Amino acid sequence: MLLDVQLPELSGWHVLEELRQRGSDLPVLFLTARDAVEDRVRGLELGADDYLVKPFSFAELLARVRTILRRGRHGIEVTTLRVADLEVDTRRRRVVRDGRRIELSAKEFALLELLARRRGEVLARALIASLVWDINFDGDSNVIDVAIRRLRAKVDDGFERKLIRTVRGMGYVLDEPEEE
Repeated sequence: MLLDVQLPELSGWHVLEELRQRGSDLPVLFLTARDAVEDRVRGLELGADDYLVKPFSFAELLARVRTILRRGRHGIEVTTLRVADLEVDTRRRRVVRDGRRIELSAKEFALLELLARRRGEVLARALIASLVWDINFDGDSNVIDVAIRRLRAKVDDGFERKLIRTVRGMGYVLDEPEEE
């Protein structure tokens, strides 16, 4: 949840207090103009996961949201993602498939990490462009398709089971192949 301290009817402090009293562990990021140290401390002590002061960089907001989402529930960060015989170690930035180490560029790793974190979910090209390249997707561009092709060459080529699939007209998905 993105939450402002200064809401029209009640304060963001009150909203967060109510959430936490009800036992909700919904991640909350305060996005507010209130920049005093006391305000930031109060927000974090009430249970916010992060506090960002306006004006802010959109790239910083996305990075902070990604960090909160990586932590998962209860602040436990998942550092090894597994899909079939593929392991993505996000802390050491390593990829191994069936015991064989795979070298990836920084963008290829970011793309594979996104696909692995959202395993089984079809990701549209526009979403991939936004989250990996931090750009608005131009429908005429083949940047995403080329990146996926390069990633497939490293992750899927040479293996019987293909993990990266194209869902025609929708996007891409990383998942174990369905049994036939």
